[in-house]
Amino acid sequence: MKASVLHKFRTPPNFEEVDDPVCRPKSVVVELKACGVCRSDHHAWLGNDPDVELPHIMGHELAGVIVEIGSEIKEFSVGDRVTVPFILGCGLCSDCQTGNSTICDHQETIGFTIRGGFAQFVEIRFADFNLVSLPGSLSFEIAAAMGCRVTTAFRALTDRACLSAGEWLAVFGCGGVGTSAVVIAKAMGAKVIGIDINSFALKKASDLGADIVLDPAKFKNIWQEVRDLTNGGVHVSLDALGEEVTFQNSIRSLRKLGRHIQVGMPTADNAIVSLDLLDLIYSRQLKIIGTRGMASSGFEPLIKMIYDGSIKMDSLITRKVKLSQVHESMLQFRTKSESGITIINNFSM
Repeated sequence: MKASVLHKFRTPPNFEEVDDPVCRPKSVVVELKACGVCRSDHHAWLGNDPDVELPHIMGHELAGVIVEIGSEIKEFSVGDRVTVPFILGCGLCSDCQTGNSTICDHQETIGFTIRGGFAQFVEIRFADFNLVSLPGSLSFEIAAAMGCRVTTAFRALTDRACLSAGEWLAVFGCGGVGTSAVVIAKAMGAKVIGIDINSFALKKASDLGADIVLDPAKFKNIWQEVRDLTNGGVHVSLDALGEEVTFQNSIRSLRKLGRHIQVGMPTADNAIVSLDLLDLIYSRQLKIIGTRGMASSGFEPLIKMIYDGSIKMDSLITRKVKLSQVHESMLQFRTKSESGITIINNFSM
């Protein structure tokens, strides 16, 4: 099969022929029809993810058609249209059985610990537990765009932060996951402030329904501006970048009893941050909530909202590329946030 293979960090992947995946008893093989290019792939490309061993095939936001099933597969058949969360749970442990496969101790992560979707075919392990069926009316491109950034934002707002209609949400970083959060929050009836230094990202957030957009470079303290605009602070703040500056601005933008949700993955020097425990956590009684991905069991309500038009996914996709163009797609992440979602929809070139 053709694949985009990373042989050395921070260099262009090779578009080359590799062996087809082997289908194990509890696995299926999916022929890729669409795959997103995500900031997390950029972290892998940079060498910031310790799970990635070279040579490697990245890509974790995927959708396609099953072309082979293992001998123990009972729930799916050849020809089924599917997507999958990027975190594959074992399906057997207590975390998986209670709907929390994103913290499974035996998890595999597509495109990080195992081969990913920057290829014509991919093996999906523990497929009966992890696969998500796609309705025929949902395009593969929409399903791939949903794969990581949208599902992560959806779980972050609905399950982890419990955002309610009428509440204020501040989104720090209006790239793929940030703009996904804007769209989802507006569908939930919340009021949204989009914050980014990238003017194109701010325009995208505004076009998608953000009530206010702000460039932090124009203010001495962006968190104070947010507090002033919302009469005391937002109810929920979301850090979509994972940098100390966005974390600090996010948590300081909250009103008393507010909830900070950490969506962006901290790397390198940003993995450890300082925190005013007395003023922010003890006195203002704020919550800090972590989130990562979404289990397959969480897809149904999201797909329903997309299907009924509450969440308009088409507006999130800003670029479509060939598999051989992975490297130039990586370069969009050199800025602090990309605008929208890039989708690979041609895997033969």
